[in-house]
Amino acid sequence: MTISKDKVVLLNYTLKDKDGKVLDTCVGTEPLEYIHGNGYLIPGLERELEGKASGEKFSCVIQPEDGYGLRNEARVFSINRDRFEDGVDIQVGMMFQVQTMEGVSVVTVTSVDGDKITVDGNHSLAGQVLYFDIEIVEVREPTENELARLSLQSSLNGCGGCGGCGGGGCGGCGGGCGSCGEGDNACEGGCGNGDCNCENGCGN
Repeated sequence: MTISKDKVVLLNYTLKDKDGKVLDTCVGTEPLEYIHGNGYLIPGLERELEGKASGEKFSCVIQPEDGYGLRNEARVFSINRDRFEDGVDIQVGMMFQVQTMEGVSVVTVTSVDGDKITVDGNHSLAGQVLYFDIEIVEVREPTENELARLSLQSSLNGCGGCGGCGGGGCGGCGGGCGSCGEGDNACEGGCGNGDCNCENGCGN
């Protein structure tokens, strides 16, 4: 069986940068399992996987435009501390979910200077060329439960393409999207596209 739309795929991957440094891997743990053609992986990697079969091994190079995009400095901006939920201990590296005109996005705190909080809406791998080593472990039809779960996720539209492979985010949303708590305080500066709403932190 070959990889095509809605097939369940199990694979081992190693992601490296241009200098050969390993950025992410599942080798030595459980294979990554995902349903093909539904935005779980970055577009370039899904295209490389299309038509491959169980047992195949290959390497591929994904350009930024087909990965996490080019860096956009307009997505780096400052927010006053009082725009966040009360009582949140804001620290560098924390991630917050924001609502933009394009949908839900995730920003990372890059600096805290008193009441001035700087956040970056770019993915940590934005602008990078990605080097993958892939082994296809299994390709199979989805179960009824898997199809039902996929249908529910699509209807909720909770993750809107935030998934992807690399930097700890391989295989869907990886906890990075979805509801991170309550709160709708407006943030000034936008996410490169008007105002947004900050919610509670999505992680540390």
